[in-house]
Amino acid sequence: MLRQLRAQLPRFSEQRSLLASGQICDTHTRSSTSFSGIGDTDANTDERPVSSITPWVRSVISGADLCRNPKYNKGLAFTETERDRLYLRGLLPPAILSQDVQADRALINIRSMANDLDRHSYLTALQERNESLFYKLLVDNIKELLPIVHMPTVSEYCAKYALMFRSLPRALFISLKDKGMIYQIMKNWPERRIKAICVTDGERVGHLGDLGVQSVGVPVSKLALYTACGGIPPSVCLPMVLDCGTDNQELLDSPFYVGLKQKRVRGLEYQELLDEFFNAVQRRFGNTVLIHLEDMQYENMSKTMAQYSGNFPVFSDDIQGLAAVVIAGILAAAPLTSKKLADHTFLIAGEGRAATSIASIIAAAIARERRHVNETILDARKRVWLLDSKGLVVRSRGDADELDDHKLPYCHRQATPEKQSCPDLLDAVRTIKPSVLIGISSMPPTITFDEDVCQEMGANNQRPIIMPLSQPGAEVKPKDAYTWTDGRCIFADRDTRTDSSDVVLDDGRHFHPSTCETAYLFPGVGLGTLLSRSTKLRDDVFIVAAEALAKLVTDEDRARGAIYPPIGPIRNISAHIAKAVAQKAYDAGLATEQPKPSDLQTAALQNMYEPDYRNYR
Repeated sequence: MLRQLRAQLPRFSEQRSLLASGQICDTHTRSSTSFSGIGDTDANTDERPVSSITPWVRSVISGADLCRNPKYNKGLAFTETERDRLYLRGLLPPAILSQDVQADRALINIRSMANDLDRHSYLTALQERNESLFYKLLVDNIKELLPIVHMPTVSEYCAKYALMFRSLPRALFISLKDKGMIYQIMKNWPERRIKAICVTDGERVGHLGDLGVQSVGVPVSKLALYTACGGIPPSVCLPMVLDCGTDNQELLDSPFYVGLKQKRVRGLEYQELLDEFFNAVQRRFGNTVLIHLEDMQYENMSKTMAQYSGNFPVFSDDIQGLAAVVIAGILAAAPLTSKKLADHTFLIAGEGRAATSIASIIAAAIARERRHVNETILDARKRVWLLDSKGLVVRSRGDADELDDHKLPYCHRQATPEKQSCPDLLDAVRTIKPSVLIGISSMPPTITFDEDVCQEMGANNQRPIIMPLSQPGAEVKPKDAYTWTDGRCIFADRDTRTDSSDVVLDDGRHFHPSTCETAYLFPGVGLGTLLSRSTKLRDDVFIVAAEALAKLVTDEDRARGAIYPPIGPIRNISAHIAKAVAQKAYDAGLATEQPKPSDLQTAALQNMYEPDYRNYR
């Protein structure tokens, strides 16, 4: 104790010097001066020189500062003893409310609000003032609050972020002006032991497109789900934004935009910023930190993962996460379809790289399933077809020489030996007879699954799988798909539903459509990666995670039309996935956490962050 007091003496001496010189003042002096001279201060504002001060705080917070610290604040849950010891007496009303009561009150406030954007703003404010209560509320009510914290509400929040900006540092912002200083900027973040980073450049925030630095809400919400769903402590999570400018002219013209007001840079300058970012991350946090790329252009994400996947466990939820959840649903439906993954024929309809990203993981999963017969990924690709606005992607199509590079691995010679090409979706469904039909687009889809298409799927398959995954809007509504296939289709889209939102057909039959939600998967993948301290994340890890998720679907779930488990016990789901991911890392020799825990699932559960209030001494 004496040694600690001696260590503090220079700091106290510095404070006394600053007080004597007038650079800072204590609370009583400042208050007295302000109140006694308030009239004169207002009158002579322009004549008084502006002086610099040193922002100095004690190392142990108490009193009002403790109530303002979201990490330690407990609101009205501070006990009588804590209020006396921590100088809180009189700063709070006399009532003592437990965390459960506070959570109930917060939930009442949320449910009383008019729209989801107001609810999101309320939760954001709660996270900024009481971190434990925020996560307690989210963990206990994940099904209700997931679409408010995550998509689709967070994209609406990002669009209006400039008007909602608060000065509290909730993320780390790195701009083009910071080149050469990124490592020093990372040292400004108050937490040192960072284990998970979610980073975006804001170029592709769903259907809203380029939101620049206003996309900060996306990595914040993703990491909140890592904590709520995967139990990863919030103190080891770091949301980041790379501000490379924006091509959104409305933002550039707005006086309230908080990012760089310049056109978005690409090419060499963009790559140099990324290189410095990854080098700074490795230098500051090591090479086992999980890096989650979010809402970038697919081309940039694919290139970045290819470049750095050998150095970090880096992945994209948009590319690998969604594809793995799709595979999990198809695997879970096997008892209904009586087909393994390799027995299906896949038709993926949509524009852009999202379709080929799903196709790539599906092909890898088929090759893995058929590895006992030495089937290669080239063989697996023969079961996967793409369809865009110009029809089925085949070489016999007139524009085959102009196809984007990412479509070429799935550009088959022709539709069938008898038919060269298919100009539209209905013709493609009739020709190649897919058993799985997937629609994917980040914009409102231009290709729809109409009545003729769904009826053709039902005619060719006893239990067709139909997955309209585009947002916003989907290729077909669940009731229409069930009606047009006589209730035989297995349906999943990306709309979040409650237990009471069953689809009721005209003949009285009830179906519960599944939600293809990436939150089923990426928190468990992150937890397993950190549990094993893996240095890489390969595609086969996501396939293993998909298999683990599929095993959690019960016959009871399938009987009501679901191909995903209920999301309520999401932490148990994440623990199962984390076990599979960590085991894969140890088997592949990529795990650096030694010795290996004897029971990975138990270790995952025991290491989860619990958002319960702690007692203070």
